[in-house]
Amino acid sequence: MPTELLSIQPGDLKFAFELKKQISSSLRLVNSTDHHVAFKVKTTSPKKYCVRPNTGIVQPHSSAEVTVTMQAQREAPPDMQCKDKFLVQSVIAPNSVEVTQEMFNKEEGKDVHEAKLKVVYVPPPQPPSPITESNEEEGNSPKAAGTVDNGDRHHLLADPTTKTESEWKFKLNEAKASLNALTEDRNQALQQMRTLQQELQAYKSGNAKSGGGLALKDSQKSQAGFSFLFVILVGLLGMLVGYLLGG
Repeated sequence: MPTELLSIQPGDLKFAFELKKQISSSLRLVNSTDHHVAFKVKTTSPKKYCVRPNTGIVQPHSSAEVTVTMQAQREAPPDMQCKDKFLVQSVIAPNSVEVTQEMFNKEEGKDVHEAKLKVVYVPPPQPPSPITESNEEEGNSPKAAGTVDNGDRHHLLADPTTKTESEWKFKLNEAKASLNALTEDRNQALQQMRTLQQELQAYKSGNAKSGGGLALKDSQKSQAGFSFLFVILVGLLGMLVGYLLGG
């Protein structure tokens, strides 16, 4: 509510009314003039409100804050309509002078400006709904549901580190078990190859005179067959390791 000396913001005193609770509201007094302006705040219910500061001086082209605190009320007025009023008086004051009651006396030649303010009760801010909080905690809120629809993204956001470690540990154990099994098969194959080589060598020594050409041909076939089997085993081992590590 503008006056010739001070602009008062806001135009009404608004309180977020709650029973048995002190409530505060603020006023800003803006001095757009080149003068020092003294102010005084009055109310029709001085026992109900505490005004800090209730008097003061606003410097030229500056502002001042006034806090009005309403005492805790035991009952609400009918229809939440408050009849209390506030009056802000302002007057040009000499530089660096204390505010006195005489400064606001309406004497001849003294220009005392007055602005009246109404008290308005507004509903207090509503707390978050318990249902909404419960849904959010259980992961059933719309936001949580939208995240579930994103599939892998939801799972990664839930606990990416734990899941990745568990997957890798499982795959590593699988790979170790498979490698151990294949290593054992390879060792058995190598042992079998050594045994066959020994038998072949003995066969060559015992039949060198009677059927040396035929024995050599048979041994070459045996070696070729075993080499082909060993290549197959090595290839299967590489494919299994690549599948486990890549999956």
